Amino acid sequence: MRNSSSPSIRSWLTTGIERSNTLSNLLLVGIIVASWWFVAMGAGTGMSTLAMTSWQFPLPELSAMTFGGWSYGYGLTMLIMWWVMMIAMMLPSASPMILLFSRVYRHQCKPASARGHNPALLLFLGGYLLLWLVFSLAAVGLQWFLEMRQLLHPMMMWASSHSLSAALLLFAGIYQLTPLKQRCLHQCQFPAQFLSTHWRPGLTGVFQLGVKHGLYCVACCSPLMLLLFVGGAMNLVWILGLTVWILVEKLVPHPWIRYASGGVLIAAAAYLFFAN
Repeated sequence: MRNSSSPSIRSWLTTGIERSNTLSNLLLVGIIVASWWFVAMGAGTGMSTLAMTSWQFPLPELSAMTFGGWSYGYGLTMLIMWWVMMIAMMLPSASPMILLFSRVYRHQCKPASARGHNPALLLFLGGYLLLWLVFSLAAVGLQWFLEMRQLLHPMMMWASSHSLSAALLLFAGIYQLTPLKQRCLHQCQFPAQFLSTHWRPGLTGVFQLGVKHGLYCVACCSPLMLLLFVGGAMNLVWILGLTVWILVEKLVPHPWIRYASGGVLIAAAAYLFFAN
C-alpha cells in the first residue's frame, strides 16, 4: 500500500513544484510587462514618451527654462516614474538571479512548508527593488537640483548643456574600467556563486539576500542610469538601449564588453567636450 501511494505522492509534489515555478515566471513577466507599459504610457507624468524620444546624438542644447519649483505631488510623480522605470530596465537582467533563487528556495523547503515559497520570493524581490527605490530617491533629488540650476530641461528631462552631458558620459566611462565596477558586476553575472556565498536561512535572511543583491546591482549600474540625464529620462531610445546594454553586460561575462563600453563612453565625452 505504501509503495503504491509513493508514485502519486511524487507526482503531486512534482506538479506542485512545476506549478510554483510557472507562477514565479508569470509573476516576473507580469511585473516587467506592466512596468514597460507604464513607462511607454508616460509613467504618470501626463506627457508623451514619443514626443520626448529622439535618435539624435548629441541632443540639441535647448535654452534653459525658468525654474518654477516642484510641488510635493510632482515630486512624488517623478519618484514613481524613476522607480517603475528602474523596475522595467533592471528586472530583465536580474531575472536569472531571481528565478534561480526561487528554484533553490523551493527545493530547500520541506513539503509541509512549501507554502512559504511565494512569500520568500516576494521578500527577495522586495529587498532587491527597495535598493532601486533608494536610487530613485537620489535620482529625483539630482533631477530637482539640476533643474533648479537650469542645467536640465524640465520638459525633455535631458541636460541643457553639452558640458554636463560630457561630464556624465566621462564619469560613467571611467567607472566602467574600475575594480569596483568589476566586483559588483561579477556578483550579478554568476547567480549560483552569489547565492551560495550570501545565503541566509529564514525569511529575514531572504529579505537581506534581496537587499544585498540590490546593493551590488545599484553599485554596478547606477552610473549608467545617470546617462538618462544625457539622452532624456523619458527617451525610449535611451531607455531601451541602456536596458539591452545592461542585459548583455550581465549575461556575457567577458571583460572586453566592459572595456569597450567604457572606451565608447569616454570617446563620446571627448567628442562633446572638444567638438562643441
